[in-house]
Amino acid sequence: MTTLLSVQGVTKRFGGLQALTQVTFDLPEHQILGLIGPNGAGKTTLFNTINGVYAPDEGRVLFRGRDVTAAKPYHLARLGMARTHQIVQPLNELTVRENVMAGACFGHKRHGLAQAARVADEVMARVGLAPRADLPAGSLNVAQKKRLELARALAAEPHLLLLDEVLAGLNPTEIAEMVQTVRKIRDQGITILMIEHVMHAVMALSDHVLVLDFGQLIASGPPQAVAADPRVVEAYFGDPKLAQQLQGG
Repeated sequence: MTTLLSVQGVTKRFGGLQALTQVTFDLPEHQILGLIGPNGAGKTTLFNTINGVYAPDEGRVLFRGRDVTAAKPYHLARLGMARTHQIVQPLNELTVRENVMAGACFGHKRHGLAQAARVADEVMARVGLAPRADLPAGSLNVAQKKRLELARALAAEPHLLLLDEVLAGLNPTEIAEMVQTVRKIRDQGITILMIEHVMHAVMALSDHVLVLDFGQLIASGPPQAVAADPRVVEAYFGDPKLAQQLQGG
């Protein structure tokens, strides 16, 4: 199995705060890797370090066999890495189609406007946004904006897709629909690294799960094994609801 992303001993500090400590893992092509952990565990900081928002203080990030440590996000986008954000950030005054076109124009293949429009129409159909293509992005509800964020990332035609809490704020029906969408994306050959708090969904989707706590990787393995790991259960005891979900309650 070919390794698409390799994170090697990544450490990140913010002044006196140690946000990440010697985080190491590999992500093979065509897999879904779930990243879980209590609030404040360092999950989004790790995403931002992989994605070039932050430079690590120690360690390396390799993507498709290249050392991309501290590369800028726009450079990584051109290499085939795309992401969504926990707080959706649509270009509210532009239409849904124009938002998705932006992903195609600045992504892996850097399409011109005509081809970007074709890519946008195809991607909107895949994620269920085609009927809203000509509406202002600001008029969408939360679930639709989540799909727009996903569509814009997909329009970049990435090799690796980073999903930051794409299920947050959705109702159970919307979660089930989004889970099916994420599965289809993986089946189309895109590798996925996802942060998620909806435990039953991330456990069902992931081929492999990583657990962060206080910036350290405390467990790694298949979902069932990770859910039964005493260190993981202890990490979630501070949030009874999450602990119950983790244990299948």
